[in-house]
Amino acid sequence: MSTTRPCSPGDRGPEPGAEGAEDPPGKAALAAPGAAAPTDPGPGAAAGGPGSPSRGGGGAEDSGDEPDTGDEVDAAGRRSRRLSFRDATGIVPMARDFTRQALYAWGWLPAVGADQRAAAEDVLLVVSELVTNACLHAEGPEELWIACDRKVLRIEVTDRGSGQPAPRTPHRAGRPGGHGMFIVQRLCLDWGVIRAPGLPGKTVWAELGAPPA
Repeated sequence: MSTTRPCSPGDRGPEPGAEGAEDPPGKAALAAPGAAAPTDPGPGAAAGGPGSPSRGGGGAEDSGDEPDTGDEVDAAGRRSRRLSFRDATGIVPMARDFTRQALYAWGWLPAVGADQRAAAEDVLLVVSELVTNACLHAEGPEELWIACDRKVLRIEVTDRGSGQPAPRTPHRAGRPGGHGMFIVQRLCLDWGVIRAPGLPGKTVWAELGAPPA
């Protein structure tokens, strides 16, 4: 996990513009050292993902028989999928279901062991946190893009907000709310924010390691 970031991404502290200061109460508090997120050009942009902001409950194994929506495959063989939230309701469950379908299609589910199950649950939790944060503090998400190769799964959530997400410092484990970006930071290999100059909104990205084969 990266600990040196030139720009400070913002957790639920007060953010400029339309974004709020905290995520919802009731999330598990996971302590981790605070760190700022870099502005990253993001492989999603090069691979057709939502690398530019101008683009548009249950466990890891709740179901495996949802219809498969199909993959995009880039030149390096990385598979990806995207979900638009335009005019959608029930956005967080929708994002989790979409991600779960991809995990089944990509062989993360059904899990064959505890490590693979934990990896899939981490992906679903990070998707939930990023989408929830966009709902609460960034005028709502526009798109979810996920991609996977043999080593890394990348999540990108594009929103319309102008604020900068970052873990709240100091982090207080017993305080309701304010834990979302600490969860993301603790579970992910790295995360950050992509902005397109002169365009509104941003893309928050996070990367998790693939489970052992």
